[in-house]
Amino acid sequence: MDLHLSGQVAVVTGASKGIGLAITRSLSKEFGPRGVRVNTVSPGLVETALWLGDEGVAAVARTTGGDPEAVAKQAASEASTGRFTRPRKSPTSLSCSPATAQVTSRGGDLVIDGGLIKTL
Repeated sequence: MDLHLSGQVAVVTGASKGIGLAITRSLSKEFGPRGVRVNTVSPGLVETALWLGDEGVAAVARTTGGDPEAVAKQAASEASTGRFTRPRKSPTSLSCSPATAQVTSRGGDLVIDGGLIKTL
């Protein structure tokens, strides 16, 4: 699928609360009227070292005699999709596409967690 991203610019930062969050809302209000989209994303479980690395969340199970693979499998089973998000397969690039020019969280949050959080 061609998302028409050629020539587009995206800035990705990490900030889920506190000062960072106060800034992914001020930015949306200041730059939104100038055609700049500001979206925050809550990805849930992502196949990264934070979860699956030797010192990641799942590996903490070793400290109590648990099995990191079992912990990861259990965590993934909590999501409706039953799996971790793969960083390269994340739909975040979709929010940069001109095809989704009206998609903006207006300083809010786009949840792409595979159905981990069960809400309507």
